[in-house]
Amino acid sequence: MANHTTFKVGGPADIWVKPEAGCFPDYASSLLQAAKIEGIPVFVLGAGANLVVSDKGIRGIVLDTSGWTGLEPSAEDSAWDSLVFRTGTSVDDAIETAARLSLSGLEFLAGMPGTIGGAVWMNARCYEKSISDALLETEILDEGFSRQKIPFNNDDFGYKKSPFQNRGVLILRASFRLKKGDLNLIKQEMEAHIQDRKEKGHYRFPSAGSAFKNNRAFGEPTGKIIDTLGLRGFSMGGAQVAPWHGNIIINTGNAAASDIRALAEEVTRRVKAERGFDLEPEILFVGDWDV
Repeated sequence: MANHTTFKVGGPADIWVKPEAGCFPDYASSLLQAAKIEGIPVFVLGAGANLVVSDKGIRGIVLDTSGWTGLEPSAEDSAWDSLVFRTGTSVDDAIETAARLSLSGLEFLAGMPGTIGGAVWMNARCYEKSISDALLETEILDEGFSRQKIPFNNDDFGYKKSPFQNRGVLILRASFRLKKGDLNLIKQEMEAHIQDRKEKGHYRFPSAGSAFKNNRAFGEPTGKIIDTLGLRGFSMGGAQVAPWHGNIIINTGNAAASDIRALAEEVTRRVKAERGFDLEPEILFVGDWDV
C-alpha cells in the first residue's frame, strides 16, 4: 500500500481491485454484496492522501476508485452550471476541467492531493472554504447496495465532517454548483493556492498535509500550539514534525507507518499534558495495527 498513499508507507493488501471505466458501479455493487455475504471487509481507496496504512498491511479487499474518473453531462441554467464528477476523479483534474469551462467555486482546492469522492467524504477544507460550499448532490451506493441521490443539506456537514463518514456507503458521483467566472481570475487564484502550498512545504516530503484538525476552542491554530511546545523538527524513527510547520508530519525517507503513528500519538500526548487540549487527528490510521 506504500505505492498508493502520499505518505509512501504501508504493507500489502490481501486483495487490491481497481475496476475500470464504465463497469465501476455495477462491479463495485457486486463486489460489495459478495464480500458482505462472505464476511470479507472492504476498504474504499481514493488517492491515499490522508492515510497511514499499517506496516502489516490491510486485511480483506481494497477497492481502488481511481479507475472511475471523469466528467459526466449535467444540467445548467443561465447563471450557474452544475458539473458532475465520478468519485475517482482527482481534485486537480476536476478543478482544471471547471477552469477550462470558466466555472468558479472549486479553485481553493487547487494543489490538494486526493479524489472527488475522498474530498466529499471528509468535506475537504482550506482557505476558509469547504467543498460542501459548492456541493449540490451526491450519488451513493447505500448499505443495501441501491443507488441513491442525496441532495445537499447544510445541516449534514460540518468542519471536515460529512454524513457519509459514519455510514458504510460508497460515493459514486458528486455534482457541484459553480458560478460562471473570468478564466484569468480563476487561474490566478488556482496558481496562488498552489504556490502557497509549495511555500508551506506540502510537497517537500511524503506527507498527508495537516496531521491534526484545527479547533476554534483552542484559541489558535493547532500548528501554532505544536510550535509553542518546541516540537518542530521532533522525530521518531523516520517520521518527523516538519521543521517548518508544526501541523505537518513528514516521512523523511525511511519512515515506517508505526513511526508516523507513534509520533502523532506523542504529539497528542504532549499537547494534552501541556495545554489540556485533545487533538483530533486528520490522518486516518487504517489496516492491521494489532501487535
